[in-house]
Parts: sequence; C-alpha cells; structure tokens
Amino acid sequence: MQTIRDIDTLRKAVVELKKDGAGIALVPTMGALHAGHLALVAAAKAEADHVIVSIFVNPAQFGPNEDLGRYPRQEAEDAAMLEAEGCAILWAPDAKTVYPEGFASKVSVAGVSSGMDGDARPGHFDGVATVVAKLFNQVQPDVAVFGEKDYQQLAVIRRMTRDLDLPVRIIGVPTQRDADGLALSSRNAYLSEEERAAARALPRVLGEAAAAIQEGADASEALGAARAKLEQAGFNPVDYVEMRDAETLETVSALSRPARILAAARIGTTRLIDNLAVMPVR
Repeated sequence: MQTIRDIDTLRKAVVELKKDGAGIALVPTMGALHAGHLALVAAAKAEADHVIVSIFVNPAQFGPNEDLGRYPRQEAEDAAMLEAEGCAILWAPDAKTVYPEGFASKVSVAGVSSGMDGDARPGHFDGVATVVAKLFNQVQPDVAVFGEKDYQQLAVIRRMTRDLDLPVRIIGVPTQRDADGLALSSRNAYLSEEERAAARALPRVLGEAAAAIQEGADASEALGAARAKLEQAGFNPVDYVEMRDAETLETVSALSRPARILAAARIGTTRLIDNLAVMPVR
C-alpha cells in the first residue's frame, strides 16, 4: 500500500491503477478507523479492482465549538489496518493541500441538508459537500462508499453527485454496531464507562419508536416519547428525534413509504447520532 500526501503523486498513482480498465473505489474517512470503516472497505473491494481510502480530518465541517482539536488521530495504526485489508493507496493530505492559500470555493446542497444536523451544525454540510467533491476530483473513483450511520450526510452526497453529474456511483453500507447495539463511531472513544452504558439507550429507544410506528402508533407521540426516554437516560441536550422520508428526507407524519427515524443527542461531552429504518406494513 502506498501512502500519498501530494496531489501530483496521487494522480500518477491513480493513472497507473486504472491501466487496462481497472476500477477504483474510494472510501473517504477522517481516520481513527474501526470495524465500521473496515466494513466500508470490504464493500469497496467487492465493487472495484482497487480501493483507495482517504484520511483527512476536514476542518471545514467542524463548527467553532466542536471537537476538531481533539478528534482522534492515529494514522500509523490506521495505515496498518488498511494495508492488512489490501488497500492500494492511503490518501492522507494535510489541510494546506486540500485548502491551499486563497481557497475561496464552496459546494452547498439545499433541500436534504435542511433541518436536523443542518440546523444543529450550521455550515457542516457545506464543508462535507466541498471536501467530498474535492476528493472525487482528486481520486477520480468509479465508486465511493459511505456508511448509513451518517444518513443525512449520505443523502447530501448522493444529491450533490447527481446534481453535478459526477461519474461516481454512491454506495451506502448499513450501520455497523457493537454487541450492545451502539453504532460504531470514532467518537465513542470519548465516552467514559458510565456514559457508554447510558448511551446504549439511543439505539434501543429508536428501535422502540420504530416498532410502535410500524404497529400503527401516532408518529408524533412515538417520537415525543423517544425524546423523553433519551432525556431520562441522561442525554442532554437531545438535538432532534425525527422521522423523514428515506429517499428525500422530507418530514413525514404518516408511514406510507419507507422512512427513517433519525436522532442526535449529547451524553456528557459527546454528541452521538443514529438512525433506523421504518418500513410501512404491507
């Protein structure tokens, strides 16, 4: 596996990989890799001849009071994991390479970025869309793989890719979970033992709400009950618990099409997100 940090070397390496028509899959990450990321790599390997993984802690998607400075960084350990998985390239640029002096452009995606994390983290999805567009231009992948845990982010990337006619096929991989049900996340490393125990309520409460709605309960009442249960479990604040159309992310109050319950809440100093599918009963 090559570790590459400059764009010229990356482009030459990509041209070499693409010889004889070989396909390339990209897995964008911010590092601090875990089994969830490796599931993305496995999905990428099934879709293309070569896998490129990027590690870049993107400052443009962090707000002024968020955890950019303390976000876990462990490139040596990450590189060893990726090499063991058979990745062809680790693309690990620094901030000056991605955002050189004078950088003044931004990609903004309306609609699917509205509400939820779009409200809770102003500017976040502009930062995500901008860096992913740059990664697509740098790597020139045929396929890009993302996790469904960041469901609104996935919707933003899909919309951006369609709207800009980018020749990249987007694949979403189901959320990977620990044995206790908590979604795998690099930010789980922030949790104390007590906070980790309390955090297990998040997937459990969302599962209860999804089951109730599928059985015919009023969605507003089920979501309100879920918020109350999260607060009782120690989450403070609860940013949102909402049901949205699974494709458009429009707010829905009745279950006539596949939907998603999405939530974000803070336990201690750690903000966690999760989501579950809600399917209409046929």
